[in-house]
Amino acid sequence: MGCASCSNGSIPAGCRNNGYCADNQCHKLSSFDWLSNLARDQQGDYPFVEVRFKNGRKSFFKIPNYLEPKMGSLVVVQVDYGYDIGVIALKGELTRAQMRLKKVPDDELIGNVLRFPSQEEIQLWQELQKKEAFLQNRSRKMALNLGLDMKISDVEFQADGRKAIFFYTADQRVDFRELIRVMAAEFKIKIEMRQVGMRAEASRLGGIGICGRELCCSSWLTDFRKVSSTAARFQQLSFNPDRLNGQCGKLKCCLNYELNSYTEALKKFPSTNIKLKTQKGLGVFQKMNIFSDLMWYSYETDRVNWFKFDVDTVKEIIKKNRRSIPVSKLEDHMIKEEKDSERDFFDNPIGSSKKKKRKQKIRA
Repeated sequence: MGCASCSNGSIPAGCRNNGYCADNQCHKLSSFDWLSNLARDQQGDYPFVEVRFKNGRKSFFKIPNYLEPKMGSLVVVQVDYGYDIGVIALKGELTRAQMRLKKVPDDELIGNVLRFPSQEEIQLWQELQKKEAFLQNRSRKMALNLGLDMKISDVEFQADGRKAIFFYTADQRVDFRELIRVMAAEFKIKIEMRQVGMRAEASRLGGIGICGRELCCSSWLTDFRKVSSTAARFQQLSFNPDRLNGQCGKLKCCLNYELNSYTEALKKFPSTNIKLKTQKGLGVFQKMNIFSDLMWYSYETDRVNWFKFDVDTVKEIIKKNRRSIPVSKLEDHMIKEEKDSERDFFDNPIGSSKKKKRKQKIRA
């Protein structure tokens, strides 16, 4: 049985919840109740819950005394224009901790959980979700006809069908008042336009990254931290936008994952701006292998020929330069590779010896 709240009809692999997904989308972010093993009197009766809607949108609502919903239950909640249906993501003391983390006061005006949805309301909700793709395509054509520089990336229907939220991305400010009038006249619903960032759009659409796995922002990443080009420079990566930029068009979030390891490893390396003074000439830095503790230098007048050194040797040469101790030349201190070292795979491809024997037979 597929997930009834998803439109893809897939079978949940991890949660095994053959009914309604706990987050409206299979394998999307889910909340773990780490207080489930405590008794109810230990958790307390906190009168607020966190309800999750489509694409991870969340809000806090107050529970009436006559309802006892569980995590993952569908509930009808009060909104500005009618009602909507969502899934309870957090309840009890977990909600208190989340509201404290997001600095939401208890006395703030919060909507109420009305009731559990009936089968007719769930069926209407699912039918409206199937119409979202049509509204998205139609609204995109309307925006093009009006000459608006914007991209409508997603549409979210309210469960009662009175309102729809159109999520869009744009580089500059867009005057979409005429677009709202046209859409309201054709769709006969209330229109709300909500702008999202490029990273948020990529997390909604999903996809496969260059690593061959699902995008981090659409699978498990909850916050989008700033990624600067300094992260690529510390990791000795070439500034190629095709490889460094993600689906959102910005620098990949994964550049921050190993940044701390690289910055920690770079502490044992000397500054790359320091030149090595020798009797033959100045040695300038070319490249390094961080986790092999290797550095390559060349003469300032001959940048074609590189010489390989380990970090300790480079530090020793720099100490001698500071003490004005003469250093002969780079060749005397470089790492000398053995002549009988293993040859590269492409130096002796498989089948080359067989081809030589065949040519000898043909000549004979």
